[in-house]
Amino acid sequence: MLGGYAGKILDVDLETGELKDKMPDEEILRRYIGGKGLGLKLIYDEFRDDMQPFDPDNLLVFSTGPATGARVPTSGRFHVLTSKSPLTGAVGSGNSGGKWGPYLKFAGYDAIVIRGISEKPVYLTIIDGKAELVEAPEIWGMTVPAVTEELLNRAGTDPKKTSIACIGPAGENLSLISCIMNDEYRAAGRTGSGAVMGSKKLKAIVVSGNQRQKSANPEMLAEKVAESMSLIRENPVTGPKGGLHVYGTAVLVNIVNAHGAYSSRNFQQSYFPEADEQSGEKLAESYLTGTTGCWGCPIVCGRKSFVPDGPFSVKYTEGPEYETIFALGSNCGVKELDAVIKANHFCNEFGIDTISMGGTIACAMELVEKGKIPEEKLLGFNLRFGDPGAMVECVWRAAYKAGFGADLALGSRKLAEKYQAPEYAINVKGMELPAYDPRPIQGIGLEYATSNRGGDHVYGYTIPSELLGIPEKRDPYSTEGKPEWTIFMQDLGSVINSSVICLFTSFALGLPQYAGMLQAITGMELDPEKLLKIGERITNLERHMNNRYGFNRVQDALPKRLTAEPTPAGPSRGQVSHVPEMIDKYYELRGWIDGVPTEEKLKELGIA
Repeated sequence: MLGGYAGKILDVDLETGELKDKMPDEEILRRYIGGKGLGLKLIYDEFRDDMQPFDPDNLLVFSTGPATGARVPTSGRFHVLTSKSPLTGAVGSGNSGGKWGPYLKFAGYDAIVIRGISEKPVYLTIIDGKAELVEAPEIWGMTVPAVTEELLNRAGTDPKKTSIACIGPAGENLSLISCIMNDEYRAAGRTGSGAVMGSKKLKAIVVSGNQRQKSANPEMLAEKVAESMSLIRENPVTGPKGGLHVYGTAVLVNIVNAHGAYSSRNFQQSYFPEADEQSGEKLAESYLTGTTGCWGCPIVCGRKSFVPDGPFSVKYTEGPEYETIFALGSNCGVKELDAVIKANHFCNEFGIDTISMGGTIACAMELVEKGKIPEEKLLGFNLRFGDPGAMVECVWRAAYKAGFGADLALGSRKLAEKYQAPEYAINVKGMELPAYDPRPIQGIGLEYATSNRGGDHVYGYTIPSELLGIPEKRDPYSTEGKPEWTIFMQDLGSVINSSVICLFTSFALGLPQYAGMLQAITGMELDPEKLLKIGERITNLERHMNNRYGFNRVQDALPKRLTAEPTPAGPSRGQVSHVPEMIDKYYELRGWIDGVPTEEKLKELGIA
């Protein structure tokens, strides 16, 4: 067996209650690494073109990689995939930190494959190699903190060595923007995976154990880790004096706003005059109580925060992250950071993806602004841009599908379609866009359009080079070289998400460091070129699966607002996204025709 792997995959059939241990195929691990790549391959081996999101055989896969739980920087992550997302109709995909991923490895498993639908609510425990399904209708309906506390008490293990992944009421109620939470404040967000877990009546997974995996070459690993740690500590973004550690991800608020790419009012504007009031600096000054990080992380970008008094008081919470501040703040025209903290706290309690929640609220606010939603439908609910109370109220309404919340739980695309105004849903493939207006940042726009899981920034993260000049400066307004760079970052993202470590390491590390650490852990013969080819294989496999669902060039497009309506004011005034001018070159370089990999490309990558 290769180093770094537990050597077991748990197959769970919720309909029959049967639990089976399976050995991972070593050749699959060599070709797909783990994490995202392994999860995709497990789904692909049982793929069905006519799959529906809430079918019993829509697989839900939790997957770690060889770096998860290893003694390498930021090794506390795992990946979640579903055969079909209820939000997008494509393959569902999410990534989370905390400690749950390593603890699954320590419990003795590389991955969990969940199929079927349980008759009654259940939770799964995996403790030191022993797996058990437990009927628990009494925990159905609990919030994320409540069920986490309850199951930690029931586990009978050391709470410091035990971790819970679960859904909240939003997932139980099949909200299409629900997510899977772990360690209370960490989320495998995006694509509605919480609804898939809720449809299966699976409330939670408890993991605990002491089974540490051995690396193939400990001496080489120590050398490679020392090199990587040095680069991380010396980097101006990831180091101890860097922006991520000092101010968290919210350090980006003022940086992005100064470029004119901090969208507001449902992307009607790309500059928010009150951005300083919700920045990382403001968070540190007024609401921060401490910092926190995921398992094995030297960067420590997490924030501990509170709101001491007022209508949005919160005694203790974590976050909010940059994306959340944008989504629930500027995108809704809300400047009050205390309201954003409260709404973020509710999202964590109820298990809702903050980016999709904010994007859907913003869409609803514009629909109201444009007179598309009848007043009688709102029943007096004052859903207007800039109203912090209305924004916060939307979160619990969406979680419980209370009143207008049933519409919000659909996500922006289906919400806007319901009111016959699809142009107000700012999404790609049904997934709401994150916190970078693509009109003045050309590469990230191409990433949004071509990302396999929909409107996404982290699977092909061009922002460091375009805005921060890392590893080298690329003109954000220019389209030159952006197809090449987007492809590189997408394939690198597939490598990172399959390893599984944190994307933020890419501020400081490159392919030589990733290849070196993975070779030392696994014993595979890897170099940068071989590793990037694996990333390309993973990206193309996911694309091939989406093609079989009917996705092609049509879905690789930004909303018309971003390609036809110039930014109206601010530092980037007059800019539009040039995705339509770049996409043919992107396809040519990929070996795709109209968004579909050619047979030659699939054969080259060994994808049947």
